[in-house]
Amino acid sequence: MADQLTKVFAALADPTRRDIVARLSIADATVNELAEPYEVSVQAVSKHLKVLEDSGLVTRTRDAQRRPVHLEDNVFDLMTKWIERYQRQAEERYQRLDAVLDEMNADEDSEEESSKGA
Repeated sequence: MADQLTKVFAALADPTRRDIVARLSIADATVNELAEPYEVSVQAVSKHLKVLEDSGLVTRTRDAQRRPVHLEDNVFDLMTKWIERYQRQAEERYQRLDAVLDEMNADEDSEEESSKGA
């Protein structure tokens, strides 16, 4: 079985699902409300929501006759930590590269100074 991070990124690979997540970041909504702007059936939006639900990005609750869909922001913490880890590693590599380039430039400068003095 795929880990949650894989499911989240797979769920967000679809532009319609990303749009649904963006809309749910503003406010909870029902399936019908979420389906309004799309030229697809409510059933198609329900399928998108099922993928988002399976990934842990959204949950459905019951509020009397309404069944609002809620965005689970804790999943974004998981994604953020994963991204930040690789961002830190990339930044460390760039810092090491900068240090090597600075050292190479300093060596070239000192060689030029030596050749001018000779």
